[in-house]
Amino acid sequence: MNLAVYDISGKKVGSYEIDPAELAPSVSKQLLHDAVVMYQANQRQGTMRTKTRGEVAGSTKKLYRQKGTGNARAGGRRSGTRRGGGHIFAKRPRDFGWRMPKKALRTATRMALASRLADDEVRLVDKLAFASPRTAAMAKLLGALGLDEHTVLVAPEKHDDNLWKSARNIDGVSVSPVGELNALSILQPRKILMTTAAIDAFRALVSSRAKPAAGGAKTGRSKVAAGKAGAKVAKAAKTKSSGSGVGVGGGVGVGVARGGRQ
Repeated sequence: MNLAVYDISGKKVGSYEIDPAELAPSVSKQLLHDAVVMYQANQRQGTMRTKTRGEVAGSTKKLYRQKGTGNARAGGRRSGTRRGGGHIFAKRPRDFGWRMPKKALRTATRMALASRLADDEVRLVDKLAFASPRTAAMAKLLGALGLDEHTVLVAPEKHDDNLWKSARNIDGVSVSPVGELNALSILQPRKILMTTAAIDAFRALVSSRAKPAAGGAKTGRSKVAAGKAGAKVAKAAKTKSSGSGVGVGGGVGVGVARGGRQ
């Protein structure tokens, strides 16, 4: 797919070709949901606290006798069923945070950006550089690109103090360098504004992390194959030779096989 590239004044200056499948061949809604819920849970402070019936003020004396009044049975006034009493299931400070595997979170980030690209919710600019903080210039750019009526994530290649100061006072606009993006920050706003250098850096990061994984998988398969071959040689040597030959063959086969499983 081809994305239009704009300059800082909002004028189209070129195009950018990218295939969303390059970032993520498929998009798992369940993985994205799990990642977003994890990030939101980790943002919870968990500092709430309420009082039990043993902590509120009031007497423990029984309000009236058990029988003969015609009323329901009642204990002390600090009961949770009475006004001013304690909470029956009182809340206590707790940690709501939990973690997901790092590889799963990286995959979710790639899937999130790929889905945004496929839905045409990403706008590209050739550069975002301000000599000084200029909120009016940033607002004018968002208006020229049709992003002033939506929540927007501005993702430069690296942190730029002038860019951050230019966008921080605009309602609904957040700034995050491409190296700090995650599934929640990508999926939360309605639109994304990225520089071409930022999306190039994201693609380079994805490709750099994909190559070692592919190489490691091939190496593991070759070691497993070598281990099986060594085991067959050891078995043949055991049937044809004496005890000393069996020891050498068996040792080589077992050692290679263990290396393959690692």
